[in-house]
Amino acid sequence: MNLMCKEMQTLLPSGGYNHKMDVFNPRRQKEKVVIVMGATGTGKSRLSIDLATHLAAEIINSDKMQVYKGLDIATNKITEEEQRGVPHHLLGILDPNEDFTATDFCDETSLTIESILGRDRLPIIVGGSNSYIEALIDDYDYKFRSKYECCFLWVNVSTPVLHSFVSKRVDKMVENGMVDEVREFFHPNADYSKGIRRAIGVPEFDKYFRYGPFLDEEIKARLLEQAVEEIKKNNCKLASRQLEKIQRLRNVKGWNLHPLDATELRSPVNLGAMRVPMESASLAAATH
Repeated sequence: MNLMCKEMQTLLPSGGYNHKMDVFNPRRQKEKVVIVMGATGTGKSRLSIDLATHLAAEIINSDKMQVYKGLDIATNKITEEEQRGVPHHLLGILDPNEDFTATDFCDETSLTIESILGRDRLPIIVGGSNSYIEALIDDYDYKFRSKYECCFLWVNVSTPVLHSFVSKRVDKMVENGMVDEVREFFHPNADYSKGIRRAIGVPEFDKYFRYGPFLDEEIKARLLEQAVEEIKKNNCKLASRQLEKIQRLRNVKGWNLHPLDATELRSPVNLGAMRVPMESASLAAATH
């Protein structure tokens, strides 16, 4: 926790945000953009909200499943209450059956950034779809690095703690109604390679929804249990892939990622009190 405060104090502007002031690097007159990265379940959304409330910012979602309407539980979409009045963009805007490519993301995000900056506010890009972020930052056509001063914040959690957290999060999703939510999207001829049906938590339930009505309760319960376990396993695999991608961006491509260790905040003993430390870290960064 102390490390997170210390790192953020050195990276972020104090006394509010003014995009006309070059607080990241006084030698370069560029607009500022903050990019919050990290594997699923590390706490990116909460950190971005804390930053936005203290730095007069707006958030651009870069999660390729959360861009769709629906499946709010399965995609772990931030709720309106959790947004705490912070404007969010590219969140729950697309028809569930549409395709949304990295090029689409780059086009929409570029326009949104200019709109946010035009209101003298700070754009914060947050999400786990690193392929989208990489396309935006490194694609020559967008000339992102030549136009903006980027501050990359990498929220990291040790793998054992993270895998434990995301597995328990799946249990919480089930308790909150994920099964019924996904059931509404089930179709026997569904294409799980398109739109929101690609999301973890949708194809895993296929056998349960397809055969469950014709099976006795014991076998049906077993199918449900298998589906939930598969979702947990796939979420852990996703977290590992995302971490590998971030490390590649840092170690191979040379991205200047500033790590923020949130392992302590994701440990079981601290989950209930997570909001206070996160808000304290943001406040320290904003007022230092």
